[in-house]
Amino acid sequence: MSEITMEEKQEKETKEKEEIINPIDPDKVAENPHLLPYAHTVGGSVIKPIDKGRVKGLAVEAMYDQTEMQLDQIREQINLLAVQAQKIKDRVQISEDIYLAEMNFKPLIGHIYHLYKKKDEKNVLSMIAPAEWGRKSPYEFVATVKLLADHTWDILG
Repeated sequence: MSEITMEEKQEKETKEKEEIINPIDPDKVAENPHLLPYAHTVGGSVIKPIDKGRVKGLAVEAMYDQTEMQLDQIREQINLLAVQAQKIKDRVQISEDIYLAEMNFKPLIGHIYHLYKKKDEKNVLSMIAPAEWGRKSPYEFVATVKLLADHTWDILG
């Protein structure tokens, strides 16, 4: 038997290595497949690209809905404040009318009184309710009021 020399053995291995040619086109092979934007094996998970325009559109729509809801809350608060301001303004006006009116008694805080207008256009404050006058009241009824602790008058009716 012939002995194969070490040199011949190395030469044979080198030839075998050179003869192996990869049948896959190198342009179609990824060096780092884990960086691909899609699955690179059959068993890989499905990766779907997101529609950035749709995502942004939905986010903008949600932002508008949220801000509109907050603006509606502020509008309701503004309306409530406007109503409260009008009530205060009405209380001040009726209070001025009452303090300019004729009254023959000292009104007590928390008690209910009635404001009337005389034929001569002067106001009069009375303890007598409109229903207590009998058939016909001598004055025109203006409002039923209650004296508050801050000496303004609350309009009850």
